[in-house]
Amino acid sequence: MGSPHRPRFSSTLSQRGILAGLLALGLALPAGPGFAQAPAAPQPPASEPQALPAPPTGKPLQPGLAPSARHAAQGPASVADLAAGLLDAVVNISTSQNVKNDDDTPSPKVPEGSPFQDFFNDFFNGQSGDNNAGRKVESLGSGFVIDPAGFIVTNNHVIEGADDIEVNFANGSKLKARLVGRDTKTDLALLKVEPRKPLVAVPFGDSRRMRIGDWVMAIGNPFGLGGSVTIGIVSARGRNINAGPYDNFIQTDAAINRGNSGGPLFNMYGEVIGINTAIISPSGGSIGIGFSVPTELAQNVVQQLKEFGETRRGWLGVRIQPVTDQIAESLKMDTPRGAMVAGIIDNGPIKNGEIKPGDVIVKFAGEEIEEMRDLPRIVAESPVGQAVDVVLFRDGKEMTVKVTLGRLEDSEPAADKDAAGKDKAAPGADEPDDTPDEGADNKGDGNKGEGTDQAEPPAATLPAADAVLGMKLAALTPETRKQFSVAQTVEGVLITEVTPQSPAADRRLQPGDVIMEIGQEGMKTPEDVVARVEELKASGRRNALMMVANKAGELRFVTLRIEQRWP
Repeated sequence: MGSPHRPRFSSTLSQRGILAGLLALGLALPAGPGFAQAPAAPQPPASEPQALPAPPTGKPLQPGLAPSARHAAQGPASVADLAAGLLDAVVNISTSQNVKNDDDTPSPKVPEGSPFQDFFNDFFNGQSGDNNAGRKVESLGSGFVIDPAGFIVTNNHVIEGADDIEVNFANGSKLKARLVGRDTKTDLALLKVEPRKPLVAVPFGDSRRMRIGDWVMAIGNPFGLGGSVTIGIVSARGRNINAGPYDNFIQTDAAINRGNSGGPLFNMYGEVIGINTAIISPSGGSIGIGFSVPTELAQNVVQQLKEFGETRRGWLGVRIQPVTDQIAESLKMDTPRGAMVAGIIDNGPIKNGEIKPGDVIVKFAGEEIEEMRDLPRIVAESPVGQAVDVVLFRDGKEMTVKVTLGRLEDSEPAADKDAAGKDKAAPGADEPDDTPDEGADNKGDGNKGEGTDQAEPPAATLPAADAVLGMKLAALTPETRKQFSVAQTVEGVLITEVTPQSPAADRRLQPGDVIMEIGQEGMKTPEDVVARVEELKASGRRNALMMVANKAGELRFVTLRIEQRWP
């Protein structure tokens, strides 16, 4: 829920602060210790009229700019007229939640007649005298009206877990609100009130038209101070702060504080281009780094919540990973781009092998995929059941396939964790611990078992080949498959031992993993692996691209440096 709204004000001021305040107000300074009173300027006789001072004739702030550009560079003269027409559409959202008191700690025993007996009795009886009664937690946030009929947008975290939601309007009126729908992936929620007459509403604008440096205005309820207006600029676009799988935030330096959550970020035309959601701050107050969900993402979510009470997102049914410099080099791509397919989800939209593991998706439905995190967002925004063109990079060239999208079910918690945690698991790594799924539930234990593998069996019990790139290998037989608990569906060459600080160890390969392909060629025996690595080395390749499966069959791609030396 939103943060507590009670503001904190400092009760003391330094002399320097008092001095600055008096000077700003044009007040006379008191004489005495600590204050050096400036000598008064000579005053002309009262009968002589005062001429206005001549305007400054200094150089313009930016002489190379045209007059209109110089004016724009100094900021808008005033946003008073703009704000006046928007304040009535911005609301304060008050929530309350009954929290059960589960503290069973017994109160301390105080000797009879102790001077502190009454104090302890009052305190502990009030805190834990009735554990079942619990306590009420209240908080405040912001929101804005998008429909005169009473639909209001806010953040999900403002109303999450609330038992009662009350909307406070600029004119002082209050209305109870009900939750229409919410979306945890984008932290958005839609409320509905029943007004007696149409409400003042604000329209959505196109956040894609906003440029870095454009002026924006935030209105909200910071620390319970409703109707607060701040202005700033768009500091950056497309920010990923690991808040969810579809992060694409607008960054702004307009002051956003606790209580602003769910409030609108306006352009200078009075259109909502963002929903204020998060800040970076060591103190809890604004330091000029705030983040807003752009309307290019939010508008479709809000419309679906309004129409269905839930989101209905497209689903491609692939597991993906980043395309690193090493992977791009191994695939002979000019530059790293797109999202690499690490696996195909069973019973998903891809039924006839249109997309295969090892493909790189570089364009989806006409939109370029610059990096891996672009694909989940673009797929999710696509209509369910739509047939879309997907451009792949395969075998050194681009090709186009058509795929009909399925529906991403929100009841798949494992997918949320995979997608949201992909960068947290191993930022910048060749392959994340959890190869992220762009929306599907991963089958089996996935990589969860990788951190709890059984002790590595003695090498002498296995017919292992000589070490290659820091790995000892063995054929997958019924015995080795059982010994390493490898799924029956996995085929390839078994890794039985990994040398510390080797190329394989650097890529977090471990005993029990299975090499399925190297350089897009299938591997069946340890000799195949050794021969393929030598072949790549002889051809001048610096990296070997491997498709590796863990014990449960989850696929990922890794690149191992062929010429790297290790202890």
